Amino acid sequence: MIQSMTGYGKSVLQLPTKKVTIEIKSLNSKNLDLNVRIPSYYKEKELSVRKKLAKSLVRGKVDFSIFVEMTADETSTTVNTSVVKNYVEQLRNTLFIGSEDDVELLKMAITMPDALKTEREELDENEWTLIDTHIDEAVKEIVQYRVDEAASLEVDFKERIVNIKKYLEEVKALDADRIENVKTRLQKAIDDLKVDTDENRFEQELIYYLEKLDINEEKVRLANHLDYFLETLATPDSNGKKLGFIIQEMGREINTTGSKANFAPMQKAVIQMKNELEQIKEQILNVL
Repeated sequence: MIQSMTGYGKSVLQLPTKKVTIEIKSLNSKNLDLNVRIPSYYKEKELSVRKKLAKSLVRGKVDFSIFVEMTADETSTTVNTSVVKNYVEQLRNTLFIGSEDDVELLKMAITMPDALKTEREELDENEWTLIDTHIDEAVKEIVQYRVDEAASLEVDFKERIVNIKKYLEEVKALDADRIENVKTRLQKAIDDLKVDTDENRFEQELIYYLEKLDINEEKVRLANHLDYFLETLATPDSNGKKLGFIIQEMGREINTTGSKANFAPMQKAVIQMKNELEQIKEQILNVL
């Protein structure tokens, strides 16, 4: 079962004094590109969070965030009274104005460095246990999102593989006419030269030329690659890189067939196969 690398997961935890929102977003990427944003008092848990995300999400450009909104009446930020008073006194002496303007001075002082102080919140292990549980919920949600997103991709892949198989059958059906067409063209070219030819030598050269245009191996290998793609698609694990390698091999066989075709009806079928394969290539980049 394949997974998409595009996904979104969210979980909200309401604690007595705060609301904690956990969000995970992911897009496609060749490797795991993990960006973690969490409050400073949870920083010591960042490594374990990264390991959890790497194990579950494997690949993609992943943005993980923990947002904390304080809901209690109390706040950890207080006015540093002595510092603010000192700023006001200095401003009064500098500007030579009276106490009636202290309100304006206070507005200025409160913006100065260290006017406000924030008590550092220590990590509560019991609180983190609850948050960690909700991280697991967000991870499950994004994984399910990826599975659901990939379901439509899988249907599309199968349809396009069926189409390529159909065009491959056309190529096989046209092969006999193609060979006959090549023979006729070569014979006509010889006749137009109006020279005597050694029939045995001509047959030998014709066989050599037709061997170079033979596409039997390409047809067999392409058919095998198509079946292998479907087999890999049906495995329990999502392996976008492996599917990408199989597509490369398909493209190689289709291109070789096109270069050897020398027959307009066959080249049309090859172009159709290329078109279907390009559509798969674009979408496979988003498969985990």
